[in-house]
Amino acid sequence: MWLSNSSIGRKVVMSVTGIALVLFLTFHMSMNLVALFSEDAYNMVCEFLGANWYALVATVALAALFVIHIIYAFWLTMMNRNARGSERYAVTQKPKNVEWASQNMLVLGIIVILGLILHFANFWYKMQFAEIIGDHFLGEYGPTNGAAYIASTFSQPVYVIVYLIWLIALWFHLTHGFWSALQTLGWSNKIWFERWKLIGNVYSTLVVLGFAVVVVIYFFKSLCC
Repeated sequence: MWLSNSSIGRKVVMSVTGIALVLFLTFHMSMNLVALFSEDAYNMVCEFLGANWYALVATVALAALFVIHIIYAFWLTMMNRNARGSERYAVTQKPKNVEWASQNMLVLGIIVILGLILHFANFWYKMQFAEIIGDHFLGEYGPTNGAAYIASTFSQPVYVIVYLIWLIALWFHLTHGFWSALQTLGWSNKIWFERWKLIGNVYSTLVVLGFAVVVVIYFFKSLCC
């Protein structure tokens, strides 16, 4: 199958799964912002997206996209390194006109994965997973009180710092991945290349800032209590 047997096919899989994950991040960020205006409304969303069948189907689909994206990312990276062979050790200067994020996508990806593991432990495990197994005591506040978990997590400076570092890595990952995905899918040319880069930078910044503002505001709210 050309999606796995050819370099272009593997890049297409990476691009499609990446775009799907960006759309999820956009939804998740928008959902988090609700907590800043109404914690009750945010908890209603959490209850709606709990262990209901549609939420579970979406969770499985999202997990599949994420796993495929990771597998293909490592696959492409390893194949590219093998193709370069010993030549990669002969490089003494950084290539011109090559973004830092492009050269460090693997490291950025690993940071993003580690951040997601922490995020799952702080939120998903105590909420949706607790509902799935029927153990509502996995978390301190119950499986639908998402606002309480946000407030508790981001009242701790260590989590604030770790999450902000994670979001910075995510920003670099997104800014490169956005235009790269569109270029792979053939939606970019000489005219649109720079435009997509600009759109990608702005879009990625808005998404990451949306997550970051929740972290920062809840941290300062904890200082005022």
